Amino acid sequence: MRQRVVRVAVTAVLVALFLLAIPLALAIRSSLYADRRDSLERSALAAAVRVNPDYAAGDPVEMPPPGAGERLGLYDPALRLHAGSGPRSGDAAVRRSLDGVIAHVDSGGELVVAVPVSHDEKVIGVVRASSAVSAVRDDVLVGWAVLLAAAVLALAVGVFVARRQAHALAQPLEELSRHCQAVAAGDLASRAAPSTIAEIDQVARTHNDMLHNLSELLRHERNFTTNASHQLRTPLTGLQLTLEAGLAQDDDRLLRPVLEEALAGTRRLHRTVEEVLRLASAPRPRNQATPHRPVAELLEETDALWHGLFAQDGRRLECSVHDLPADLRVPGAAVAEILGVLLDNARMHGRGSVRVAVRDLEEAVAVDVTDEGVMGEEPARLFARGHTGGAASGTGIGLALARDLAIAVGGRLFLACADPTTFTLLVPVRKERRDMKRPNGDGEMQDGRDGPDR
Repeated sequence: MRQRVVRVAVTAVLVALFLLAIPLALAIRSSLYADRRDSLERSALAAAVRVNPDYAAGDPVEMPPPGAGERLGLYDPALRLHAGSGPRSGDAAVRRSLDGVIAHVDSGGELVVAVPVSHDEKVIGVVRASSAVSAVRDDVLVGWAVLLAAAVLALAVGVFVARRQAHALAQPLEELSRHCQAVAAGDLASRAAPSTIAEIDQVARTHNDMLHNLSELLRHERNFTTNASHQLRTPLTGLQLTLEAGLAQDDDRLLRPVLEEALAGTRRLHRTVEEVLRLASAPRPRNQATPHRPVAELLEETDALWHGLFAQDGRRLECSVHDLPADLRVPGAAVAEILGVLLDNARMHGRGSVRVAVRDLEEAVAVDVTDEGVMGEEPARLFARGHTGGAASGTGIGLALARDLAIAVGGRLFLACADPTTFTLLVPVRKERRDMKRPNGDGEMQDGRDGPDR
């Protein structure tokens, strides 16, 4: 911004100088030439007054001393030089002046002024005054040099003022930028300081008001997260303990499966609450470990949980794992929640059979959830929070939550195909390398296992 302000100011000064200096330079030239012609005319008139009408009869002519750089000469009607200095024969200015007019002529590198000498209404001679054009040209160059020096001084003053003004304008904006960087780094208590510029102060006040409202909103959200954590975890823990106690005391074969299923459901609900609260809390450090689980085990649990629900609707659920390493692990809680959202979305908004397929992509794993429906919504709106499509009702939170969970574990969730509807989840994997069986010191075969490899 500083350079831009300086450039604008310098451009304005240059345009002003250009518009003023050129006419002024022409005016200086014209004025100096006019002044020299006036000086020559005054000298010629002063000499013409002193000419005696009887000079042709031999009376001496007393010519006044010429000015600096000037020549004065008296010519008779025959165009001969009678007194003073000048060309021996009268030139065009002298001939024109014999008609009784004052002549101004530029010829032969000289400025010439001829004044007629009259007696009894007759022209009896001509006084010629001349000066070299080079002398006037030197004066013009000196005037132009002074004008150029004034223009350079004006430009220097303009640059100095522009730099000062650029500093005055840019410094508050730079301070506001540093303040915004501090806020972006997490310092929500920082506030922009006032400056001497009203417009920038208005922006700073608006920014401070926005930051205050944002801080209050974040505080309310943190309080809600803390309250929800306390109010949800405690009842769930109590319910789990009650169900576990009931399982330990009740030997009824008919009631026991129901209690076991209810206990498994509360545990899943507890994991869901933990994952949602973790997502809503402050971002975790990147090096913080995330619990990983084998992909095959995760899909078995997903199939056991959702198979019966799809069967009740007369639909089929297939979970297939082809040629996946047994040591392939993914973030268990997050992937389980995302699969739950995608399968619930397929059950509510899709149709036909649903297939969950896992593909190994070396550094990542791709999980495709496909049903036989056709997605008519725009892909950009699918993951918008609060947007729900299809005939079935919904809150419009599921896909948005699933996308946030995928991003939280370094993955990505997107619509891979609209017909048939296919959602693809990409998540990073962790593999545990297992060595081939090798003989130990006693000649027996033993398994060797390396540490986990990200």
